[in-house]
Amino acid sequence: MTGFAELMSTNPRRPVIDRTGFTGRFDIDFTYTPEAFSAAALAQRPGGAVPPGVDPNGPPLATALLEQLGLKLEPIRAPVEVLVITHVELLAP
Repeated sequence: MTGFAELMSTNPRRPVIDRTGFTGRFDIDFTYTPEAFSAAALAQRPGGAVPPGVDPNGPPLATALLEQLGLKLEPIRAPVEVLVITHVELLAP
């Protein structure tokens, strides 16, 4: 599940940490509608056209994870690894 958590970490400021304790490989299949393509978001856009293959009335990510996979996203504070770059130099050719 660690790999799945990494795929869910689309925002560097809000990483997804696997706390399921599950190990091994899983074949995961679920359906959700990204927030940008929800009916409410599309109604705010000029034209508001629905892209092909998108269900604007589909469940958001957190709902789909819970209802279809039994996984819950919970906001927590936890230590994470970060890379800090303190200095950069341009090398002459």
